[in-house]
Amino acid sequence: PSVPRHTNRLINEKSPYLLQHAHNPVDWYPWGQEAFDKAKTENKLIFLSVGYSTCHWCHVMEEESFKSKEIGEIMNEHFVCIKVDREERPDVDKVYMTFVQATSGGGGWPMSVWLTPDLKPFAGGTYFPPEDGVHRVGFRTVLLRIAEQWKENKDALLESSQRILEALRHTSEIRVQGQESPPPAKEVMDTCFQQLSRSYDEDYGGFSKSPKFPTPVNLNFLFTYWALHQTTPGGARALQMALHTLKMMAHGGIHDHIGQGFHRYSTDQHWHIPHFEKMLYDQGQLAAMYSKAFQISGDEFFADVVRDILLYVSRDLSDQAGGFYSAEDADSYPTTTSREKREGAFCVWTAKELRALLPDPVEGATEGTTLGDVFMHHYGVEEAGNVDPMKDPHQELKGKNVLIARCPPELTAAQFGLEPGQLSALLQECQQRLSSARAQRPRPHLDTKMLAAWNGLMISGFAQAGATLAEQGYVSRAAQAAAFLRTHLFDPDSGRLLRSCYRGKHNSVEQSAVPIQGFLEDYVFVIQALFDLYEASLEQGWLEWALHLQHMQDKLFWDPKGFAYFSTEASDPSLLLRLKDDQDGAEPTPNSIAVTNLLRAACYSGHMDWVEKAGKILAAFSERLQKIPVTLPEMVRATAVFHHTLKQVVICGDPQGEDTKEMLHGVRSVFSPNKVLMVADGDSAGFLYRQLPFLASLERKDGKATAYICSNFTCSLPVTSVQELRGMLSP
Repeated sequence: PSVPRHTNRLINEKSPYLLQHAHNPVDWYPWGQEAFDKAKTENKLIFLSVGYSTCHWCHVMEEESFKSKEIGEIMNEHFVCIKVDREERPDVDKVYMTFVQATSGGGGWPMSVWLTPDLKPFAGGTYFPPEDGVHRVGFRTVLLRIAEQWKENKDALLESSQRILEALRHTSEIRVQGQESPPPAKEVMDTCFQQLSRSYDEDYGGFSKSPKFPTPVNLNFLFTYWALHQTTPGGARALQMALHTLKMMAHGGIHDHIGQGFHRYSTDQHWHIPHFEKMLYDQGQLAAMYSKAFQISGDEFFADVVRDILLYVSRDLSDQAGGFYSAEDADSYPTTTSREKREGAFCVWTAKELRALLPDPVEGATEGTTLGDVFMHHYGVEEAGNVDPMKDPHQELKGKNVLIARCPPELTAAQFGLEPGQLSALLQECQQRLSSARAQRPRPHLDTKMLAAWNGLMISGFAQAGATLAEQGYVSRAAQAAAFLRTHLFDPDSGRLLRSCYRGKHNSVEQSAVPIQGFLEDYVFVIQALFDLYEASLEQGWLEWALHLQHMQDKLFWDPKGFAYFSTEASDPSLLLRLKDDQDGAEPTPNSIAVTNLLRAACYSGHMDWVEKAGKILAAFSERLQKIPVTLPEMVRATAVFHHTLKQVVICGDPQGEDTKEMLHGVRSVFSPNKVLMVADGDSAGFLYRQLPFLASLERKDGKATAYICSNFTCSLPVTSVQELRGMLSP
């Protein structure tokens, strides 16, 4: 590669996104005091650009504007320019995205915001083309107009920014409104189900026409709704909606049929043409959802999808030290000699390529049938490509095919006169060949940043899959990642989590010069992961760490006046707002998960004030939960768990004994959204016995592993039959 002409301060950063911009002619600063001081000293406006390393439109804006010498000169002359990786600093992103959404009616990345020297926003948007077009003003023009405004109307801009900030403070406040009790579960659950049901796509599953996102929070809610309404038509419909959505996604092009794992979202109604980036948080949550689908239905199809996701993550998103990387990009070079990256280039195929790679005649099939014929029929491959031009505005996928399982295996087998078992082996052979061919292509960029929150979601995925599928290897992988977090993303001196660490030179793990402290989302997803890992591994050390982190979360983020948790600590003066997220999106909002974490923590510790705290969160969000619960399906689910009271399932027995293992398998094979599992192994000096003195009174019956189902530390009669226990666990 040629020696870069420009190098700016971002060269000293660890974030892959910031490093992508280190050779722009723009004099970028990272978010921090040096940039703030320069803006004040020179009385300059700040231009804030926020994105992430696998963001397609971020790449476009960099190519068009931030790599332009001329535009760079305008930016450097009139502004102090700051670059932020939204995955590293979700706190900064959230404050200014709240402003952009409030003032423009939309949001997204790259986010472009202009701030006064004291960090107050007054103008903003997302992607800007470099030059003026018919329908929108160009970035160069916007820069020059804003610079002119600052020169001519400084006082008016300052006054306007102050007004905007006060309005944002007022509208974004979430607090308890006089009424201090959580909303009723039945009404909130029913309203949420009705609202989801109205947006459900009967044909293809999912909850909109297009674009279509996986939304694990919706599926998790539907599973819980089914569990609590199993004998009603509504319950049956909820389960059908969730399972049909998961099946259609797995058949669709959003699922990578050759390289495993799931892409970010589908641009069409049919789950066919994806936006090709792959995010860790999707893999973690979808592994958990497909595990639950298998647990409920017993259908091996769902178990196979779980194994597919975890294979992808183990192979492509795993650091050798045990952590998980953040994402893989959508764009890559089509060939080793290409000069320009294209979206999806790594994943798509021409019919000609497939014929050349799969020319073998198929024994026992209709005469003249090749492997290519069978594979192309099954995965909807067309000679001229199977991508609708309307879904390919830049013609990047012209003549290409995105694989989508078009028909059931039985129909494909019948089409070519094959047995279903024979078809399965043939398709597997084709997939292996195509995987080898794809390995010769230039890979998309890998974001090797490791985030505590997303690692938490992935640990939960591995732990839940390990417990449900009885795969010890998955539980071990979850434990390896949890140990990685304790080593690299936890400060034992302060007892606090850190947000991020990075793959360094020679595969070492590196930390920023000034580490970023953990946010609320880091705590809630890691605590949830540690509870899931305890239930899968029965290692009490994970439980102890989870309870420590819960105490720390209370100390750093709890709002004693308005209730619920703030997303950020109070100690950062550069953050103009302390916000509480109020919408479950690609990930659940942290307060939604915090409710269930608090209830689980109370069951494992006996601290009943945590149950009270959970109720206070629900009270703070009560109005939203009652009016538009569909925006918070995970919190609606938590409301049901709160009102139904968690069952403590205690198994007295030797964790290594066959009878105990049989009991555990029985518990793990039943989907019960309101249970916590623990094993009383007789070690009265152990962590659990110290936390929960009532365990000492529970005994094995006739020397066999014995289960008790307890509620608020009052227990049922002993149960030694696995069958009976399963029946008692059904909600």
